[in-house]
Amino acid sequence: MSEQQLNLSPTRPYMARAIYEWICDNQLTPYLLVDATQPNTMVPEQFIQDGQITLNLVPHAVHALNMSNDAITFSARFGGVSRDLYVPFSAVLGIYARENGQGLFFDPTEYQHIQNSEDALKSDTEQKNEQPKKKPSLRLLD
Repeated sequence: MSEQQLNLSPTRPYMARAIYEWICDNQLTPYLLVDATQPNTMVPEQFIQDGQITLNLVPHAVHALNMSNDAITFSARFGGVSRDLYVPFSAVLGIYARENGQGLFFDPTEYQHIQNSEDALKSDTEQKNEQPKKKPSLRLLD
């Protein structure tokens, strides 16, 4: 993979926003399939099955829906209790219409190079922080 390809932003947020809009424009029910095992994913745990959860994103059922380039955030009611949800795009497996199954399912490996880069950056930072630090010294100049 070339250096330029590694620097491209993932397509998943752009495609998910487009498919969501298409589903809503056709008066269908948008469903979001989420890998609930991904880090930083905040979804109601009691509804997770086999590590996944399907969320109904129909506009009248969610509040403050935001699809940024990093995550999908919104609040919704589960069992009568309002919950704030946070779904990083690395956890989004697909978005589709409930009525006919049309939509997009994403390559689960799309975010691996980004996570590997972040892990390498964290490792470098941790190694720098572990190096012994010199004591500060003050020297008077005449």
